[in-house]
Amino acid sequence: KTFDIFLIAAIIISVLAVIADSVNALHPRYDDLLLALEWFFTIIFTVEYLARLYCSPHPWNYAKSFYGIIDLLAILPSYIALAITGAHYALVLRLLRILRVFRILKLLRYSAEANILARSILQSRRKIQIFLFFVLIIATIFGSLMFVVEGPENGFTSIPKGIYWAIVTITTVGYGDIVPQTIIGKGLAGVVMVIGYSIIAVPTGIITAELANELRLERSDKKCRNCGRAGHEMESQHCKFCGEYL
Repeated sequence: KTFDIFLIAAIIISVLAVIADSVNALHPRYDDLLLALEWFFTIIFTVEYLARLYCSPHPWNYAKSFYGIIDLLAILPSYIALAITGAHYALVLRLLRILRVFRILKLLRYSAEANILARSILQSRRKIQIFLFFVLIIATIFGSLMFVVEGPENGFTSIPKGIYWAIVTITTVGYGDIVPQTIIGKGLAGVVMVIGYSIIAVPTGIITAELANELRLERSDKKCRNCGRAGHEMESQHCKFCGEYL
């Protein structure tokens, strides 16, 4: 537990250091300190990654897992930056340095609630995929119609441009960079807006249903040894029916 708390603090501080390094007012003044912090945390995360590989009964499976990839991304950019030199690689190095912000994803390992949410999203992935496919079909149909109705003179220069407008409208983002001008186009836009408003809650409902199912399974796994009843909260220490220690 002490190691986990230390690692959580190290992740947070390292991400804050990456963010501070991108601020022009802070970078010249604290460049040496930020660089020292970066390598300090890189060494810590490298040792942690190697230790997890060593302790894992199946190192390759860990390396291919979500957390294994995140752990590798937490240390890889610093070492790649050492190997790549030259002014023309400056942009690539900047990108690699920003990739270190993915260290914050390592925090998910220490949250049981985050794992429940991740499992819920994983369980609902096929339903969401079908839903997104359905949205793309609608966007393609209405984008094509808007290209025909409005035409290049009103900004709809191609079908992909119309699809872009339809996606922006369906998701209720509404940038306003392309706006229908004709009466028919405005009528179609109204239909797309209503469709977008009605379907925007669908993925939320799908994930919520799976989340409720995961919570139910978590509670059912925590049974009382005395009365045998389940349905306890994850943080419960005593049975809410008989008072026995769980």
